[in-house]
Amino acid sequence: MVWEIIKTIIFGIVEGITEWLPISSTGHIILLEELIGKLRTEEFMEMFDVLIQLGAIMAIVVIYFNKLNPFDKRKDKKERNRSIRLWCKVIVSCIPAALIGLLFDDIIDKYLFNPFVVAVMLILYGIAFIVVENRHTGKSFKYRELDKLPYKTAFFIGVFQVLALIPGTSRSGATILGGMLLGASRSVSAEFTFFLAIPVMLGAGLLKIVKFGFNFTVIEIIILLIGMLVSFGVSYLAVKFLMNYIKKNDFKIFGFYRIALGCVVLIYFIFIR
Repeated sequence: MVWEIIKTIIFGIVEGITEWLPISSTGHIILLEELIGKLRTEEFMEMFDVLIQLGAIMAIVVIYFNKLNPFDKRKDKKERNRSIRLWCKVIVSCIPAALIGLLFDDIIDKYLFNPFVVAVMLILYGIAFIVVENRHTGKSFKYRELDKLPYKTAFFIGVFQVLALIPGTSRSGATILGGMLLGASRSVSAEFTFFLAIPVMLGAGLLKIVKFGFNFTVIEIIILLIGMLVSFGVSYLAVKFLMNYIKKNDFKIFGFYRIALGCVVLIYFIFIR
């Protein structure tokens, strides 16, 4: 029991860091599972991986509650409308991933959820980050405020989010890259990525719970709660760090990190495991 709690905390820490940084939480979780083992059964581990993301989501809700809440009485009409428009853009952007995810969720899990796909995606998107950042060197972005982001652009950022269904891509990585390619600044792309996660992860969590069922043991409930709480706390710090970091820096460091991690995953599963 003690070792399970320790593993739960470790998983929560890794999830909290990697969910919001564009470095693929899946790649890190796969390596971590190899190093310290899974929690309980295979089915429970799959659900645990998704549900600790709910803790990460709550960090976004807490940090950006004022911006997301259209019912705050302290807001004037203009501010409330801004929050409503933001949610409308999020909903529009979620449509592609919701449709494709529902249709192909089982197929993706069965055929693409393996270390080699994850490693390749880590490396490819690492290279993509470096290329995109080099392309934007010395150039200004078209959309520097979230409210100025058009619905059409929001929808196509959602199309990029579909790519994140492939394990190892990184949901935040795909949408941040998409946002930048479509003219959104680093901070706008990152914030919009955070907000997109709310309905997407809630939907994924619900789907996993329904598939797994509601027959949790007391120990399993404790594990889930601890994992979610740790993920929440670490996510809060990770989001704050990322938004401060990109004020003065670009994403290239994450690109190099992805390439290195992808190589580690390939080497481990080809030569060591």
